[in-house]
This record gives sequence, structure tokens and C-alpha cells, in this order.
Amino acid sequence: MKSERANLQRRPFLIPIWLTGIAAFAIMSLALFTAWVWFTANSTTIVVIRHAEKEAGVAVDPPLSSAGEARAAQLARMLGSIKGAGRLDAIYISPTLRSRLTAAPLAARLAIVPIEAPADDSKGLARRVLRENSGRRVLVIGHIDTVPGIVSALTGRSDVPSIDEQDFSQMYIVTVPRIGHANLVRMSY
Repeated sequence: MKSERANLQRRPFLIPIWLTGIAAFAIMSLALFTAWVWFTANSTTIVVIRHAEKEAGVAVDPPLSSAGEARAAQLARMLGSIKGAGRLDAIYISPTLRSRLTAAPLAARLAIVPIEAPADDSKGLARRVLRENSGRRVLVIGHIDTVPGIVSALTGRSDVPSIDEQDFSQMYIVTVPRIGHANLVRMSY
């Protein structure tokens, strides 16, 4: 009878020790999870534009017009910071001459080789850009029929407006965090 009473007296004494151990484990786990989220919660910034103005009258694969060359030079001035914060890490283009010529001044200024990607798979391109460039800054040069699809795939939004045939100035800046929803800014350049 005495040993049974001794066991009852020891158990309440050990319960606070176990509770302290469990609480310490929970706090340590929460701290590790918070640290993991903090260090992996980077955002990928993707700038999506249409190629610059093309030469009229050339049916197959037109080069840029003089206005298009001026727009490509303006793009290089806007995004061509060689060092420091905000420098582009990659440029994705379609395999057309007008996309290559739009990217050329900027790529030369940044010493980046543009990556050619098929123009007919907007969702695939968006997944590829996010997979290959997590936490980086990327420029994607598309076409009138692909830019809204790329932006929609990156943001998950279905209300991205189509681009007018004569509009070459639309720029979409999409910020995709690793955790959370994408943000979209639309502007003209």
C-alpha cells in the first residue's frame, strides 16, 4: 500500500517536466519553421512585354521598324542597369526575328544570351520561367496573342485584357512570391 502511494506522489511531480519538454520542442519546431519560411520566401519578378514595332509589309518574319529599334533602345535604357539592385538575370524570347531584335540591345548591355522558348505554349513558358528563375528577375518578350496568356498563367488571373494590334507599349510586371498570391502592375513604356 505504501508503494502505491509513493507512485501517486511521483507522477504529479514528473508531469510539469514532461509538459516543459513538450513545450520546448513545440517552440523549437515553430522557430525552425519560421526560419525556413523567412529564408525561402523570395519572390520572382517577371517583366512581360510584346516585341517592338515590326516592319510593315513583310509577311514571313519581319524585322523591326525604325520605331521598333527606338523602342528596343529605350527598353535597354530602362532595364539595362549593369550592376546593383534590380538587374535582370535572364531574357526569354520567341524564335522570331522581331523578338530577337527587341532583346538585342538589352542583352548586349547586360551580357546575357537570350533564351529561346516556343511561342505557342504560354502556360509551359510561365512554369519554365518560374522553375528556372526562382527569386530572380526575368524579361519575357512575347507576341500579341501570347502576352496575355503568359501574364494569366503567372498571376492566375483571367481578366488580363488583350493587346491592340497597334499597341507595342504595354509592360506587365508580375511579382510571384514563393508563398502567397502574385501581384501585377500594368504600365506603358
